[in-house]
Amino acid sequence: MPDSKVTAIAHPNIAFIKYWGNRDDALRLPSNGSISMNLEGLTTTTNVRFNSLLKEDLLTLNNKKLSGPALERVRTFLDLIRSIANKRIFAEVTSENNFPTGAGIASSASAFAALAMAATKAIGLNLTEAELSHLARHGSGSACRSIPDGFVEWYSGDQDEKSYAASIAPAASWDLVDCIALVTIGHKEVGSTAGHRLANTSPLQTARVQDAPRRLDICRSAILKKDFQQFAEIIELDSNLMHAVMMTSTPPLFYWEPQTLEVMRAVRNWRGQGIPVGYTLDAGPNVHVICLSSDYEKIKHNLEQMSFIQRVIIAKPGSGAVVLSN
Repeated sequence: MPDSKVTAIAHPNIAFIKYWGNRDDALRLPSNGSISMNLEGLTTTTNVRFNSLLKEDLLTLNNKKLSGPALERVRTFLDLIRSIANKRIFAEVTSENNFPTGAGIASSASAFAALAMAATKAIGLNLTEAELSHLARHGSGSACRSIPDGFVEWYSGDQDEKSYAASIAPAASWDLVDCIALVTIGHKEVGSTAGHRLANTSPLQTARVQDAPRRLDICRSAILKKDFQQFAEIIELDSNLMHAVMMTSTPPLFYWEPQTLEVMRAVRNWRGQGIPVGYTLDAGPNVHVICLSSDYEKIKHNLEQMSFIQRVIIAKPGSGAVVLSN
């Protein structure tokens, strides 16, 4: 295998029932299961070329060559793939996002989902969807949810091999729209990997985790029944619980900005006026405002009237990760 190149594409996802905190940080085994939706139109496109002439792994992200922790994280992930394939050959990885990186829109999820797809195929492995999801989890926990299609549940599992994600409903099953209100586009100060390690320092984490199966059941049922009221209430509760854990960790993590709260209050007011709409946030200040496709133009207009919002990104339910070429 002197030269093998594969390109893959993956979408980030927005978690409705959140992943925050690990039972095992090294293996990224989550403290609880989670449910998410892939985001159509937002993409990470990753090209992996294994080449026997290379002396080390190379990484380029958004036309910028990276070294240090970013390269080391990718190298560690490639080492895992090389060990599975029983091959010692270095790779050149080129990746590009068409959305803001590191701003709480799950860029690491799509990044490692695309990398898992491209690198395994390029090195000659043919893994099942469950195996790819399990593998992607080792690069970034939420990456396992970007492998399957549409609405996805990540099973926490009682051991490494049993913690992976699977689709619970196809992307076309519910015409939701995620109106992502960008309060800030800058890179967040504390990344999710560091944040997960702080989760158990919060006295609220145990209660959040213990109640997770109930919230998962409610959210899963709401998606399958397309019960928006029940859906909105449970995703807002779950989001608030995760951020409460963040704010009460040691040291505390404050991702919300004053403008974040303003958007959250507006969403609840709109729902009180009869518009089916709800909010959820990942580890960042930007607000994912979820509504039905019939209402998204109105919601987008309302958000754009808020002077502090820099941009509103629109995303519908998306497909799973795919290989584009080899």
